[in-house]
Amino acid sequence: MSRIGKLPVPVLDKATVSIDGQTVRVEGPKGKLEKTFDNSTKIELVDGEIQVSPADSSRHARAMFGTVRSIINNMVIGVVEGYTKKLEIKGVGFRAALKGDILDLALGYSHPCELNIPEGITVTVAENTKITVEGADKQVVGEVAATIFSYFPAEPYKGKGVHIVGQYVRRKEGKKSA
Repeated sequence: MSRIGKLPVPVLDKATVSIDGQTVRVEGPKGKLEKTFDNSTKIELVDGEIQVSPADSSRHARAMFGTVRSIINNMVIGVVEGYTKKLEIKGVGFRAALKGDILDLALGYSHPCELNIPEGITVTVAENTKITVEGADKQVVGEVAATIFSYFPAEPYKGKGVHIVGQYVRRKEGKKSA
């Protein structure tokens, strides 16, 4: 049994939760999220807390109910507080710019890298090198940040590329000439 799955999900003051079968809807000041889960778990709203339990004793149900509980918890936190990822671009001539709902990145390639920003996500660019990705859905925020990072991951020799703030890039020593 999952230790995390056994814990109830507290519904925060600013969030409203409605459960319709296997569909969970959460609304808050940062937005609204809706997710439908498979029938391997039972989801109930009891005394202002969401209880998740396996629907039967199958291996799949026991494996999924902790995951479902974590996803619902992230939904509740996301609509109240939101999630942010900060990225920084390092390198000569490397820059970022917003053009409407498209993030335009100049990363030393012969072509610009353009990313369509999904709905519900806000991207801000400061000083042409600092990018902040914000939104209510933790999975989508992480996916957008990972997509930006994948265009030019930070390389270990000169340190140029896209860095995720708070993540350490191990630097390597270059070639030694004898």
